[in-house]
Amino acid sequence: MKFQRLSNINTKRDAWVEINLDAIEKNILELKKYVKPDCKILAVVKADAYGHGSSMITPTLLASGVDYLGVASIDEGMELRNNKFTCPILVLGAAPVWAFDYAAQNNISLSVFLDNHIEAAELTYKKTGLKTKAHIKLDTGMNRIGVQAKNAVEFIKKIQNNKAIDLQGIFTHFACAEDEVKTNEQLKLWNDILSKVNTDGLILHCFNTAATISQYNEDKYNMVRLGLAIYGLIPDLPAFAKKIPNIVPAMSLKGRIINIHTAPKDSGVSYSHTFVTKKETKIATIPVGYADGVDRKLSNKIFGILNGKKVPQIGNITMDQMMFDITDVDAEEGDIISLIGNDISINEWAKILNTINYELICRLKARLSRVYTR
Repeated sequence: MKFQRLSNINTKRDAWVEINLDAIEKNILELKKYVKPDCKILAVVKADAYGHGSSMITPTLLASGVDYLGVASIDEGMELRNNKFTCPILVLGAAPVWAFDYAAQNNISLSVFLDNHIEAAELTYKKTGLKTKAHIKLDTGMNRIGVQAKNAVEFIKKIQNNKAIDLQGIFTHFACAEDEVKTNEQLKLWNDILSKVNTDGLILHCFNTAATISQYNEDKYNMVRLGLAIYGLIPDLPAFAKKIPNIVPAMSLKGRIINIHTAPKDSGVSYSHTFVTKKETKIATIPVGYADGVDRKLSNKIFGILNGKKVPQIGNITMDQMMFDITDVDAEEGDIISLIGNDISINEWAKILNTINYELICRLKARLSRVYTR
């Protein structure tokens, strides 16, 4: 066992997620090439910045030129406020009406799209004397939340004439940014609505990461919302998107070898013996399992990187541990196996599980320490 670590990482558990802040900075600078001049950038930091740690990466985001932060709830916004971040924060999802006064008191902007949101803002104004800072959410085809297109113009004007609400912006969200036809249908609705209202001084935002990279033909916006690509992953894109940004993953998942032993031929490995050795096999165990967010269905299908070489994971992934065949690698206890990072993309896991990379990076947060590097 190595008591003098080769890595300067010294967590109290031999497994951790490593976040490279230089990669986040580089990715933002690269994505700015896809953003028109004088356009604001909202960085989406919901779900603890897709598992990267919202409060820890926010200084890097702001120093790299991000103007706004987007969260899913008032609680997520309050974590940032409690860490002394004063930049504009927008709750992209629906906030409960009983919490409008709390948002106003903490300078957090809310998405509004219902009449009871107006009533809550009026009650907040009556109780506190504070206006609710708001962005109107339009539903142009997502069918999740937002004002339906047929009611949008009337609702916008109602908000603009309400003294209890400080209207800051209007936005919509694309359901299929990878589909040019469907996205252009949403853009048509977006343009039609905005052409019928006064948008002077408002922040208009409809482009998410995929639409920004794809550079759809649209001029009625002055802010983009960047999420996945900030963290070094590319979402699905339409066929016409030819120029792909040169970004790098910011997140790595690593574990130190806690045990090495040799199993004879025809030995079963892990629960249910789903892997049986075909020859004498040197097996390494690391303390990472499905309780850390590594799906059990990845068992016997993924690889790690050990001392520069690919090693196959063998046997069922257990709650806290997993095993690798390191027969052909010179290694010892204390060496580090990397599960995802620059050498192995989490996209490979997503393909195996028939899901999306967004889901998987958000899972890696239950028990794993975050370590930040440059």
